[in-house]
Amino acid sequence: MVVAIDGPAGAGKSTIARRLADRLGFTYIDTGAMYRAVALWALRQGVDFADHHRMEQLALASEIELSPGRIRLNGEDVTEAIRTPEVSNGASRVAVIPGVRRAMVAQQRAIGEKASVVMEGRDIGTVVFPNAQVKIFLDAKPGERVRRRLAEVRAKGDSVAEEQLAAQMSERDQRDSTRADAPLAQAPDAIYLDSTPLSIEGVEEAILKIVRSRVTNGKEFH
Repeated sequence: MVVAIDGPAGAGKSTIARRLADRLGFTYIDTGAMYRAVALWALRQGVDFADHHRMEQLALASEIELSPGRIRLNGEDVTEAIRTPEVSNGASRVAVIPGVRRAMVAQQRAIGEKASVVMEGRDIGTVVFPNAQVKIFLDAKPGERVRRRLAEVRAKGDSVAEEQLAAQMSERDQRDSTRADAPLAQAPDAIYLDSTPLSIEGVEEAILKIVRSRVTNGKEFH
C-alpha cells in the first residue's frame, strides 16, 4: 500500500509522514531528504546546480539508503549535514532538473515495490505513485508554515531571521509550483487537508481515518 502526502514547504508533511509510517508499520520515504543528499554532494564536489548534465550524473551515481530517522549517502550518515539552509535551498534547485528527478523517482519506486510505504514530497500523488491508494494534499496558511519552519530551525540551534525565512519559503513555493517538470500540484483524487487549525495529533488521526477507510482486505491498523 502506498500513502502519498504532497504539499508546500512547512505544511508538516515530514513530521506527519514519519508518525504515520510508525503507526502503520510502513516504510517512510523522505523524498526531500533524497534531493537534499544530491544537493549536499553537489556542494561538496563544487558542481554548479545549473550544470544539468553533471547534476544528473551525480544523481544516477548516488547510493541513498533510508532507515528510520536516518539517511546515508554513499555509505556516510548525512542526516544532520543535509539540514542546513544552504542545502535546503540547493535541494529545491536540484529538484527542478528533469534528469535528477528521473533518477530519484526510479529509486523511490523501487522502494515502493518492496514494501508498504508512506511517501511525502511535491509530486508523489501526481507523478511518482499516481496509483497510490491514499493521496493527501497537506496545506497550511503561509504564516503558519513560516512559524512552524522557524520553530524547527531554531530548535536545532540555528539562527535565521523570520523575514529571511519567509522570503526563502515564498521563493521555494513559486519555484516548486511553476517548474516545467512535475510541479507541485494537488492530484485530482487527493484529499485536501488544511492543517492550520489542527495539532500534529489531529492531522495524524484525520489521515489514519482515511487510510483505514481505504483498507479493503479486512486487515485492521491500530
